[in-house]
Amino acid sequence: MTLGQNQNFDFIFLGQSVLKYQVPLEIFYSINALYEKNKNSLDPANKQLVGKIESEHSLFYNGKDESKMKNHNKLPLIIKNYFMGCFNHYLQWNRIREYELHLNSIWVNEMKAHEYNPVHIHRGMLFTGLSSVMILNLPSTYGKEYSNDEVPQNGKLQILGSASGQFAKIDYQPELNVRDFFIFPYDMRHCVYPFNSTNETRRTLAANCDVNFDPIKNRGVS
Repeated sequence: MTLGQNQNFDFIFLGQSVLKYQVPLEIFYSINALYEKNKNSLDPANKQLVGKIESEHSLFYNGKDESKMKNHNKLPLIIKNYFMGCFNHYLQWNRIREYELHLNSIWVNEMKAHEYNPVHIHRGMLFTGLSSVMILNLPSTYGKEYSNDEVPQNGKLQILGSASGQFAKIDYQPELNVRDFFIFPYDMRHCVYPFNSTNETRRTLAANCDVNFDPIKNRGVS
């Protein structure tokens, strides 16, 4: 996938860039169908994750540390190529040059009422890389807001930035829609708030991609 094929995206600056894409229908339906077909046989990913979520299952893992999970791949090439195309686009748009990518891990979180993902960051085999969140399914309600329902928080994704200054945007809580796909650096803190009063689930996919690059060569690049 080339840069030109990823024109449909939004940009949010929080000291570092968050890019929001819309997943093509073919990719979106393929991932959901693959997960539905295989979810009872997928490897649990809980031991490697901080989420307080019962159903976390891996679709892809290609890391050096196999003590908690063996390397595996449940994804067809077209889906892996889509992820790599988006990660390349993010780096090119941010003017990062002379880098190497390594797709590290991809998993699905099936979040039920009262479950949550605490504030955390990501990493792969490297400390430098890109995290991502793809929205695969959303409940029709997030339940009762117990206070200040004019500013709803139930089920929200929150990405925390490092910008400073009185007019700086320091966090991002997007209105979520299925097919949204957010990409941001490993070290950007983020979390997902719990919801209640429904048996429906909130299904998301996360993908980690290591980025090996020289920050000195990229200093001041325009």
